[in-house]
Amino acid sequence: MRVRQHQLTVDEPEDVGGSDTGPSPQELLAASLASCTAITMQMYAQRKGWDLAGVEVDCEYSPAERGCPTKFELVLRMPETMDDERVERLRVIAAKCPIHRTLDGEVMFHERVERAQLAR
Repeated sequence: MRVRQHQLTVDEPEDVGGSDTGPSPQELLAASLASCTAITMQMYAQRKGWDLAGVEVDCEYSPAERGCPTKFELVLRMPETMDDERVERLRVIAAKCPIHRTLDGEVMFHERVERAQLAR
């Protein structure tokens, strides 16, 4: 898979028929949420002049099953020494990251099929 100038390998684990040569699409989705959350908090902290050393973001993903929604468990690990007001502000900001808002909102899909011409 190519994203701008970056080459990414996406695969499924061997136990579901893949070769496990890269993260699965679901793992990339969870990684997108975790990384976007971290970047959003970092950008906010930079504007405030706050040091975010020691802050970590972890995300676990449970795919939807019949009658149940998709579940993301997002854990924001803050240093023990960070004051409660700052922790709460970062928690609020974290939920405003673009990926979080996308997943939390209504999503619409427009799909089409195109045929590529073969090179001769």
